[in-house]
Amino acid sequence: MPLQNRVTPFSELVSDPARGLLYGNRGCLHDDSGRIRRMYATRRWIACQLEFRGWQRGPKLQPGLFTELFFLDEATAFAAGHRPCALCRRADYVRLGETWRELHPGQVGADAIDLQLHSERLAPGTRAQLHHASALDELPDGAFVVRENEPWLVLGRHLLHWSPAGYDERVARPRGMSATVVTPPSLVAVLRAGWAPIVPLFHPSIEA
Repeated sequence: MPLQNRVTPFSELVSDPARGLLYGNRGCLHDDSGRIRRMYATRRWIACQLEFRGWQRGPKLQPGLFTELFFLDEATAFAAGHRPCALCRRADYVRLGETWRELHPGQVGADAIDLQLHSERLAPGTRAQLHHASALDELPDGAFVVRENEPWLVLGRHLLHWSPAGYDERVARPRGMSATVVTPPSLVAVLRAGWAPIVPLFHPSIEA
C-alpha cells in the first residue's frame, strides 16, 4: 500500500505508487501509526534533492519525525507552495534569496520568505489552497492553473495535465483569457524571472 505522501499541485497529500523527482517536508503531519492528521505543522515548507551526500533515508513516517513528502518535479513543488531547501539545495536557496530581495525589497532570509509564502498558500480562515487570477497569456512556463477542476502546467503554447506519474495530456494554451492560478504569486514571479534549479523543473513526460 503506497503511503499518503505524494504532493499534488493543489497541495493535497495522496497515495500513489508512481515515483517523483523531489523530496521535502512541511513538518510532522502523521501520528504514531503513520496516518496523516494535518496538512502542515510549520511555515517552513521545503523541497529537497532525492539524494544528498550519500545520506540513507530510513523507514518513512516514523513516530515523532517529519513527514517525508515527494513531488513530481519542481513545478509541482512550487505550485504546492514549497521553496528550495537551504541545506541540500544551497545554490538554489541562495539564488532564490537574491531574486526574492529584488521582488520583495526588505525581505531577507528564510523566515521572511516562508512568512510571505504562507500568506499566499492558504485562504484566510480555512485550510483551502489560496488561488489567484491572472491573464493566461502572461503566465510563465512552470506555473499551474486550474482547468475543469484539474491542475494544468503552463508550458509554451500548451497546457499539460498533471498526474502523479507525469503529464498525460496536452492542449493548446487559450489566448486572451483569465486563468485561476495555483502557484503562489511570489513563486510565479520567480518563474518569470527565470528559474533553472539543480533539481528537475519539469518531469521528463513533458516531452511525450
